[in-house]
Amino acid sequence: MATTYEPADPVAKGTLATARQSWSDLFKWKQRVEVTDEHGETHTEWQSPEPLQNPISLMAQLSAKDWLYFVVGFSAWTADAFDFHALSIQTTKFAAFYKRSNTDITTAITLTLLLRSVGAAIFGLAGDKWGRKWPMVVNMLVLGLLQVATIYCSTFQQFLGVRSLFGLFMGGVYGNAIAMALENCPMNARGLMSGILQQGYSFGYVIAACANLGVGGSTESWKTVFWIGAGISIGVGLIRICFPESKQFIEAKKAGKEAKAAGQFWTETKAMLAKEWRMCIYCIILMTWFNYYSHTSQDSYTTFMKTQKHLSNSPATRASILMKTGACVGGTIIGYLSQFVGRRRAIVVAAIMSALLIPAWILPEGERSLSVSGFFIQFFVQGAWGVIPIHLNELSPPAFRSSFPGITYQLGNMISSPSAQIVNAIAESHLIKSNQGKLVSSYGPTMGIATAIIATGIAVTTALGPEKRGRKFANVDPPDAEKDLEAGRTSSNSSRDEDEKVGVEHKEKV
Repeated sequence: MATTYEPADPVAKGTLATARQSWSDLFKWKQRVEVTDEHGETHTEWQSPEPLQNPISLMAQLSAKDWLYFVVGFSAWTADAFDFHALSIQTTKFAAFYKRSNTDITTAITLTLLLRSVGAAIFGLAGDKWGRKWPMVVNMLVLGLLQVATIYCSTFQQFLGVRSLFGLFMGGVYGNAIAMALENCPMNARGLMSGILQQGYSFGYVIAACANLGVGGSTESWKTVFWIGAGISIGVGLIRICFPESKQFIEAKKAGKEAKAAGQFWTETKAMLAKEWRMCIYCIILMTWFNYYSHTSQDSYTTFMKTQKHLSNSPATRASILMKTGACVGGTIIGYLSQFVGRRRAIVVAAIMSALLIPAWILPEGERSLSVSGFFIQFFVQGAWGVIPIHLNELSPPAFRSSFPGITYQLGNMISSPSAQIVNAIAESHLIKSNQGKLVSSYGPTMGIATAIIATGIAVTTALGPEKRGRKFANVDPPDAEKDLEAGRTSSNSSRDEDEKVGVEHKEKV
């Protein structure tokens, strides 16, 4: 952002004061920014956003090495999404295979999302302590093996057990992937690259839907889709082995952070939570809304088209592919625009637009109409999501940029884990008449009402929350616990040097 040297009131402290200031700032074009000069002195000023630049020129600012990091992070996130949606998009096949209801099958989705937060904590903190590379390699290889294990589950109980383990390892992907992909991006290209990166999730859905379309609608065809997912995950893990560690993590090690005591990392984590607990809670609430947003509007959409709109497997899958194509386009465009209009404004407007489109999303009949309405609502749903990777990174405490986004994202996932199960349970317990005069599960009204409530919650929560657009990523400051330790060492060394100096002067006088 362009510095104007126009002084501003300091950034508010406290929950209510921050909410009032954030709401007021939402309607000001310039952004309130804390600036630290070369002398270490901090002041607050109003800054104007940089004008929008040609996206091609922005992407050209990334070096070949930056692109390698980005592509690997994008690929890991895409593989993660494919593995997850390989189940949600084939719910009716699993229900027929295990002779269970759709609601029973979505129990596996709930368990997967529930345990992702545990994996995010384990592998995110491992990424901050030991680097981004090997935690991601382990994640991707194990995810591929668990896809294979799912294929050989002969009972529903085995299936639920494997999918629970799947969630544990899936949770570690997001934080390390976005940290590795975005840490190396130039500041003014972050919004665009964040939007592109987040659409790895939608791209994974598209690939899973294409695979489902290719294998047909037979009951056991889901196994082929899972073999494809296993190959993609293991392939990404093997490719990640070939590339070096994150530049930021290597620079931190060179600065001496590898000398930490074994318990010091956890001490620093506690210090970060003690200082940033408000930010942690806010981001968890925001991610809870967002995870409900995506899962409620997409996980049961194929089931909705098959049961309420009476589409067969092929047209329902084609409509799903076009729906998530809209998500890819919207996430990229709105993520790019957030660099200019602001992270919060982009999210608020996208959420409101998605709510306004709900009637056009659930009322039409036929593949063509459902494809168009699905395209546009997901344009705005994932458009809002496209801002999230960089927004979370900018809100993160600097030394915890691998763990903080992943943990807050996955805790939101954990809280929203029953979303697909709730939608299916309500829809199957309330019947409506379809266009053919048959009594069918009320998926349309259920998803519509839920999405309207969630979109409103996102708009309000984002409007009252903080924003740190333009925050620098280059220098990762150590957390307070480490700085205090270093200050103590420096003070001790200074005192010792002073004592030695006095001793030498005394000897010279004698």
